[in-house]
Amino acid sequence: MSTRRPLTPRRGALLLGTAALLLTAVPAQPAQAFGTVNALGQHAEHERVTRAALACAPGARSDGDCFEPRSLAQLAGHDGTFGAVGAPDSDEALSAEAHCDNADFLALPGYPRTRAQATRQLQACVAKLQTRFRQGVTAAGGLLAADGAVAPRESDLAKDCTFTLGVPGRDKCEAVEGLGRALHGVQDFYSHSNWADRADPGRPAGKDNPPGLDLPAPSPLLALAGGRPPLATDVPDGLTTGCFSLVPLACGKRVQHTDLNKDNGIIDPVTGATSGPTTPRGRTADNFDRAVRAAVTDTRRQWHDFRTALVTQYGKARGEAIACVLTHDDPVRDCAPAR
Repeated sequence: MSTRRPLTPRRGALLLGTAALLLTAVPAQPAQAFGTVNALGQHAEHERVTRAALACAPGARSDGDCFEPRSLAQLAGHDGTFGAVGAPDSDEALSAEAHCDNADFLALPGYPRTRAQATRQLQACVAKLQTRFRQGVTAAGGLLAADGAVAPRESDLAKDCTFTLGVPGRDKCEAVEGLGRALHGVQDFYSHSNWADRADPGRPAGKDNPPGLDLPAPSPLLALAGGRPPLATDVPDGLTTGCFSLVPLACGKRVQHTDLNKDNGIIDPVTGATSGPTTPRGRTADNFDRAVRAAVTDTRRQWHDFRTALVTQYGKARGEAIACVLTHDDPVRDCAPAR
């Protein structure tokens, strides 16, 4: 990813407009998610995953499956910005649901969380991401006038969007924010859970080395276009995410985020190829690569489902035109209705 933004990482992620003030009061925390910054051990992993999944080929116009450069920069972020996909690290840094944290469970005697408790936490995460997904679809309706013409003011990207604290913006920004916040949680699921990874075969199984499920992506648990979170019967018994808390010892007897996450390493923003994982679980086998590949795959699935949801809500012609506006940098020219 590009070199950029010397800001604090996720759990200490600070609002851009008040960063100077908050930095005096909030200590920097260790990196706790796929990164949104290019400093302090992070390499803007969320941006790179999103670019690898959804960028158009250089010089190519979008066919609806990819985002042109300026539009992608709003979704993925670029120098000095979090982008929509990084927005939860600016104002939802301590929300377990926004990052699919705290859905931890091990089938061991005396483990302090039951399978049912862990499943409810996972369902809460999926429900939140579904809400974000729907918010994006709803906001996208304002991109066209009643006659199907593109609304120039609502689709203009001359200035970067603002994706923090619920600050209202142009409808394209609002739609991209809903999608981006949903994608953040989806990508974190693969980094923060054992869905796609493997345990260290050289160490005893336990809370410091939970079993890996080695399952493919996209996960059926993250069907955000659906009308409900997954049922308890849909959740594998061995699924766990990591416990994260700023309260000392709160996660001491539980599977901890630091033992399970595969957050940090180098990702090629074009191919998605990975190298240099830095977390213990990420260095085990090829777990960082597994998490990234799964996140890229599911990011593409979510955009496909988002396009389908636009057609379902607005009809085929308007839905496809709205998807065109979201992915094109000059939608007034490129997405005008046929005459």
